[in-house]
Amino acid sequence: MTLLIAILSILFIVLTFMVVSKTQAILKGLTKSEVEESEYLGAPDKFNSANGVGLFAFWIISIVGIIWSFIVYKKDFLPEASSVHGKETDYWFWVSMIVIMIGFFIVNTFLFLFSYLYRHNKNRKVTFYTHNNNLEIIWTTVPAIVMAGLVFSGLRVWTKITSEAPANAEQIDIMGKQFGWTVRYAGVDDNQFGKYNYKLMDDAGGNPMGVDFSDPNSFDDFSNASEMHIPKGKPVLLKIRARDVLHSVFIPHMRVKMDAVPGMPTKFWFVADKSTADMRAELGKPEFNYEIACTEICGRSHFGMKLLLVVDEPADYEKWKKSQKPLLTENPDLLNKVPDNLKAKAQKYVASDEPAVEVVPEVVASRVLGNSSKVLK
Repeated sequence: MTLLIAILSILFIVLTFMVVSKTQAILKGLTKSEVEESEYLGAPDKFNSANGVGLFAFWIISIVGIIWSFIVYKKDFLPEASSVHGKETDYWFWVSMIVIMIGFFIVNTFLFLFSYLYRHNKNRKVTFYTHNNNLEIIWTTVPAIVMAGLVFSGLRVWTKITSEAPANAEQIDIMGKQFGWTVRYAGVDDNQFGKYNYKLMDDAGGNPMGVDFSDPNSFDDFSNASEMHIPKGKPVLLKIRARDVLHSVFIPHMRVKMDAVPGMPTKFWFVADKSTADMRAELGKPEFNYEIACTEICGRSHFGMKLLLVVDEPADYEKWKKSQKPLLTENPDLLNKVPDNLKAKAQKYVASDEPAVEVVPEVVASRVLGNSSKVLK
């Protein structure tokens, strides 16, 4: 690649000098008053026809190259979208591409064809059109109507995507930071998120997302920094935020993309209609995995800011949620962040290292009596 850039740079410099020298020659020619009328500046030379043929041949070769590259590299395109809205997005994308390509091929075909058909011919007289209202109306109105149709169809899809999520949507809190993603789920006990505060963010203390443990709803919340699970066939609402700089949540196979902006929470909801197992079977790739990537350059290690995404069947997803441990269980020291009047409620989520001992009432009574007799003595 470096060698190619060097060659192109040298070629550019050589061509630049050729253009400059040719321009100087033309300027010198302008000062000569003895130029004969038959040798006027810009008169066609022996290469005039060759240039016309060459330009049209170039366009034909370009069309062949475009079609060939599309066919050859189509296998590297993303597969069919794995979300409901993604299929509609893809549909309108290809509609736009077809309309644009039709216009592109028509305009350029005539452009290169005319350079050949209307090359200089001393026996041909030129007809000049100073103005034509009908042509002006046609080539202004038609593109305007076509573009308006494309814009409004895309706006309709985008409005639907960014509308309020359904009431039964699975809500997931995802936060980007240099250089990784952290995901938080509402616990299975209350299915409600606890509050968070950026002032409470503490990596060393086990609270990177700034969960506020003065809110009882946060006691059963659990987090994951290695993977995100979502259910198949159910609306999923991503509550997106960033801790340091601008990031962007991107799930290419589901056509999900939304910026994560510090201090300005964003959101995106979608419905995944293909599980990870479905995609592996469809593509014939047992090792296939969905991923969440960052598509906003956020620093030196931006390229490695990825998160494994697993799409489960609904029953498997619920089973996975129940197997997860709350933040308080994973890090009992967070109990210190809980107000005294709520510690009893939070205590049940704190794992105890000591095995539970069954207490027999008779044993307790004998111990109490024994200790009392010792005191009396």
